[in-house]
Amino acid sequence: MQRLWAPWREKYVTKIAGKKTACVFCQILASRQDNKNLVLFRSPHAAVLLNLYPYSNGHCLVIARRHVSDISPLSQEEYSDLMENLKTAKDLVQSVFNPEGFNVGINLGRVAGAGIPGHIHIHIVPRWASDHNFMPVVSDTRVISQSLNLVYQKLHDAYKKRYRRTRK
Repeated sequence: MQRLWAPWREKYVTKIAGKKTACVFCQILASRQDNKNLVLFRSPHAAVLLNLYPYSNGHCLVIARRHVSDISPLSQEEYSDLMENLKTAKDLVQSVFNPEGFNVGINLGRVAGAGIPGHIHIHIVPRWASDHNFMPVVSDTRVISQSLNLVYQKLHDAYKKRYRRTRK
């Protein structure tokens, strides 16, 4: 068995382990400043936004509107809406950036890698062949080829064009 070590991740996980601050996702959902907060779209029980610390271009988060730390407390309606938003966001990223694959995942709890363990969210990470290289290992640096604002504008414009109806 081969192992891939990512020691730089430990620094990120432990840095925020002791902080007791208000939930950033709840603040974003309450603010309604979608452009500023990179919220692509909202639905009755979920929202989709860009990750401020992306692993690759188009890295999105699908977040539940209700502040819960796990999928188990979600009602069937909330869960279905979360999954529908996952599908929509994945299709949207596919149409704009044409990745060759995706990593889609939920980290439940801090020990599982959740940076924000109190609020359930799903990562959608587009992937391309050879998209990650030696930079993270050698210099603790990720190469992201487009700004968050440009990625946001491309996805937001594509969403408005593809889904002409307003989702709130």
